[in-house]
Parts: sequence; C-alpha cells; structure tokens
Amino acid sequence: MKKTIIALFLSAICSLHAKDTPPNFIVIFCDDLGYGDLSSFGNPTIHTPHLDRMASEGQKWTQFYVADPVCTPSRAGLLTGRYPIRNGMSSDKRVVLFPDSAGGLPDGEVTLAEMLKQKDYATAAVGKWHLGHLPQYLPTRQGFDSYWGIPYSNDMDWDSSKTHYRQEARKDPNFYPDTTHYNVPILEDETIVERPADQNTITRRYTEKAVEFIEQNKSQPFFLYLAHSMPHIPLLVDKPWLGVSKRGLYGDVIEEIDWSVGQILNAIRREGLEDNTIVIFSSDNGPWLSFHTHGGSSGPLRAGKGTTFEGGQRVPTIFWGPGLLPAGVVSEVGSTLDLMHTFASMAGAEIPNDRKMDSYDLSKVMFADARSPRETFFYWTRARIHAVRHGPWKLHVHQREPINYGREVILEKPELYHLEYDISEAYDVADQHPEVVEKLLALIDAHQADTEDSLPDQLAARIPKEE
Repeated sequence: MKKTIIALFLSAICSLHAKDTPPNFIVIFCDDLGYGDLSSFGNPTIHTPHLDRMASEGQKWTQFYVADPVCTPSRAGLLTGRYPIRNGMSSDKRVVLFPDSAGGLPDGEVTLAEMLKQKDYATAAVGKWHLGHLPQYLPTRQGFDSYWGIPYSNDMDWDSSKTHYRQEARKDPNFYPDTTHYNVPILEDETIVERPADQNTITRRYTEKAVEFIEQNKSQPFFLYLAHSMPHIPLLVDKPWLGVSKRGLYGDVIEEIDWSVGQILNAIRREGLEDNTIVIFSSDNGPWLSFHTHGGSSGPLRAGKGTTFEGGQRVPTIFWGPGLLPAGVVSEVGSTLDLMHTFASMAGAEIPNDRKMDSYDLSKVMFADARSPRETFFYWTRARIHAVRHGPWKLHVHQREPINYGREVILEKPELYHLEYDISEAYDVADQHPEVVEKLLALIDAHQADTEDSLPDQLAARIPKEE
C-alpha cells in the first residue's frame, strides 16, 4: 500500500512538471456559509447540483478549517498562511475591520497572489476583500493585478434612519431588504464605480467578472480569488433566483451561488483548462445563527460563526481538478492556512522564509490519499487561543456563547472532546483523560510562547494575558 501511494504521488508530480505551465488556481470563498448548507454536505432542502457535481468529480474535505471564526482574520489567514494574530488582523477590541477603520493587512505580509507572482501568474480578486478599504491596503497593493468588488461586509454603511434588517430578519424568513439602505461601494481597482452597490445583482456580477478574467488569461497561469459577499446578511439575490428554494430566501441565495460555481466550472471546461486547474470552494466561517432562518446551518456541528466550536471554524470544502486530482472523500485535517504552502509546492514557488509560517503542504494528501502533515490546529479568535485540536482530541480553554458569540463563557476547567467519536462536541471527557488534557495544555502554552516571541512588541501587547 505504501509503495502504491508513493507511486501515485510521484506520477501526479511528474504529470504537473510535464505540463507547459504550472496549474491555475481558483479559490471561491463564501461568507458565513455553514457546514450543513449544501446538499453534498447533507442539506435536504437546498438544491446545489453544480457543487454536488464538483464534489463527485473532485474531493470533499470533511475536516477543513478556517483560521478564525469571523471575516477579517479568517481572510488574513487564507491569504498569508499565518495565524492572523501574527499580522495584527485579530483583535479583542474590534473583531473585524469597519468602514471607519484606519488599518488593514500590513504591506510587509506576503499574500498568495504575491507568492505566485514569482512564477508570473496573472492574479485577480473579485468580491469581498475586508482586509482594509484604504488605498494602501487594497488587493492591488497586495499582489493582485486587478480588483472588482465590495471592500468590506455588505451590511456596513447602514442608513441608521431605516428599520434595521436585524429586527425584521428574525421575524420573517423571507423578509427582503432594500439594498439602498446599505451605502457600500463597489471598487474597480482603487476607484469607486458604484455607490450604493446594487446588491440584488452582486452574485451575478461577481460571476461575470470572474468568467471574464478566466477567458482573458487562459493562455497563462492564473490565480483567481472569488470572494462572494453572500450569504452574509442582508440576503439579496437576482430576480431569477427569488423564491426558487424550499429553504426560503437563504436557500435562494445559496442556489444562486451554486449557479455561479457552475458558470466558473463551465468556463474552465469551455476554455479547455480542466486538465490544469485547481478550484477550491469553501467559506470564511460558519453560519450566523443569531439571524435565525436568515442564517445557515452547521449540520451536525456545534454552534456557528464567532465561536471556536466546530460549527464556527470547520467549513464545507471541495477541491476540484479532474485533470490532476483523484476523486473521493478526504477525512484528513486541512486548513485555509495550508493553501500558501500547497500552492507554492504545486507552482514551484517559494513560501516566505523570513517569518513564522503556519502553513503545511497538502499536495500529498490531494494526489495520493496520504496522511495530512497537519496534526495540530489552534483555534484563535479575538486575539486569544480558545482551543486546540491534536489528532482526534480537542481541548477548549475559552469559549464564546453559541448564539451571541460576543459574550465570553468562563470555563471552570478545560473541556475535552474526541472529535472522531463526537462530531457535535456534546460529551466532555476531560475527567476521563487527564493525560490528554495535560498534553494539549502544553501545546497551547508552547504555541502561545512561540506566537508572542515572533511578534513585534506592539502586536504582542494585544494578546490578552491570563489572570
């Protein structure tokens, strides 16, 4: 068996090197999509045929994590391969960036786009950015050749004279908001081209921009980062999708995203690029449960967005590349943090060696059904470690409330869960396994020290100290 795995991996690597160009990469990143929101991940009423086909032709990753359970730090982790605490994108004061925020992803960080520029990739960001809206922090200053999208969350710049969406959404599962109540801009590169954005058509227009980029760059290696604004509230869809889903407005939004994925994959097939393109579909965090039916589902997982329970950071993820990857279900652990090292390995590029990286190369797992190099994952939020996973064990030392995640839960003692036996984190077994608790506490202490030692003083000072 071991020889077979090695042979498959070597064959896949040889196939990559035999091609004239390194593979194209497309990352499709949703906003607040839950683990249980796709039919391929168990949803019984949301119809997602394009994603289902993508999963059957590709790889469904069932234990894939994001770097943080909220928008800004999660995106920083994806693009840099570093826990967001290392670059100042995690804070106990403001959990995400806002339209009045003065900061953003530091210029000294190396993004996926900048790393792939070593190999002359064409790069584009389409959709939600949320790593700084001022010119010096925009995608065009972070390795992307072009940008078209909304620079932060689509519910920001709200008109305070209007009834807030939060009040209506909790009462009516099909309440449809007025997009003009949100004065969010659309930027083209660094110029505002529309304000307020017509969010009724935003998923369709993101898709059109993405397809246009694929068509224009089919003759060279490219990296496309398509970050949908949906299904973050307010939920808005193009007219053909309104009222089509049994799940109501939330389902309509997901089914339009499914259509969008179909358009992307069809463009790849139409241009003859399916033999040399990797597409990854995922979400920035779990569902926003406080919005009731306007939020999604975590399926069998506990809690959702903003928490470090599995529902907050384990996300539905599909890898697709029919000319490169064998199809199947991958139950090994991976993270968006690992895309940096994985893409570098496949493209023949180098990851930064002048800073602490938190990224692992998953290419052997993708190509040859091998064990994941990621044995440990740390759950950070609000500039504090809340939990650690090592193998099947997960230890919580801090928690947020499952619904009102801004409220901290004080634990009298750490809670321990065996995630392979107990996917829902329902049965605390800390008392039965004190040796595991001790081992995982030591991992947290070592990681905390490593994190503080690798930070500038002004960032290290942001980490809350234990009493």
